Amino acid sequence: MSVSELACVYSALILHDADLAITADKITTLIKAAGVNCEPIWPSLFARALEGKDIGSLICNVGSGAAAAGVAGGTTGGGTDATEDKPEEKKEEKKDEGDDESEDEDMGFGLFNDSD
Repeated sequence: MSVSELACVYSALILHDADLAITADKITTLIKAAGVNCEPIWPSLFARALEGKDIGSLICNVGSGAAAAGVAGGTTGGGTDATEDKPEEKKEEKKDEGDDESEDEDMGFGLFNDSD
């Protein structure tokens, strides 16, 4: 990401935080006040892209679109979903961790037990 893009992103976040409308003029004003050299196209592109968008929900849902796209298109050549095995592995790991804790309890001692 270029310096111009980062400056526009930070400017848009500042404007959102101040509950101000995100416009190209306001983004440009913030960028100039910060002393950053920015290509003139970027503020207008960012202002148009964010027009009518809920910035708060965009911030809270960063990355959720990429995960959904990966699951939707994640089939393998065998006709099965590539992500089917992953939840099972996590379940097995959780069971293993639970077994370690129950083994400590079965032995009658633990690291944090009070012993007289």
